[in-house]
Amino acid sequence: NEEVQVTKASDFEATVEAFRKAFLKHNLTDAWENVIAVVVQPGVEFGNEVIREYNREDASELRSALKKYPNLVFEGHSTDYQTPSCLKELVEDGVAILKVGPALTFALREGLFALNYIENELLRYNPDVELSNFISVLDMVMAKKPENWKKHYHGDGASVKLARKFSFSDRCRYYLPKAEVKEAIELLISNLKSVRIPLTLISQFLPLQYIKIRNGQLKNDPEALLKDRIINYIDDYIFATMPNT
Repeated sequence: NEEVQVTKASDFEATVEAFRKAFLKHNLTDAWENVIAVVVQPGVEFGNEVIREYNREDASELRSALKKYPNLVFEGHSTDYQTPSCLKELVEDGVAILKVGPALTFALREGLFALNYIENELLRYNPDVELSNFISVLDMVMAKKPENWKKHYHGDGASVKLARKFSFSDRCRYYLPKAEVKEAIELLISNLKSVRIPLTLISQFLPLQYIKIRNGQLKNDPEALLKDRIINYIDDYIFATMPNT
């Protein structure tokens, strides 16, 4: 993993003091009292294929500095893909605001890919069905319009093609609203709503959702499956922020 620099305690304290003085200089004492968080780097990050896990020992000085400011908490960026236990430790160590984004769209992309695999296995031999070809359509649009990923993915052609689909950075998210991609998603969902998806295929491609269906906790429906794949990631944040868990 690339080296990630934890915010120095002295830098954190200097930032708080600089903003406090600026607020007071402009007679914004009441507004300053409403400030609740300071953005810091607690030592978490992710790249295309790597995740830098939280290590509370690396952030020990930063954690200690926060004790001087009982009305403040930390906001941590790039908490995506942290394990539930790491997220829990972040919260315990004062990172009460956990910023997350790409992990959720990554889960959406995973769910869409899984549904596309299911669609292919289930319907590709039916001459009356037009397949969505979602994965191919998405990659084609990304290849034609590289502005949202070309600065992030490097290497030979095979490496770039792999990253376009599977990178933790999830630059795919910028292409889901594109007309061709949206149409493919709509066709994918429509195709799978027209049939009953066999549990065997759900077990193969969405095993966590398979368990929920078997336990009566989830409907066997493509949209429900998709949303629940995202919920898998959200559950980690609920675990981290719920007391006594």
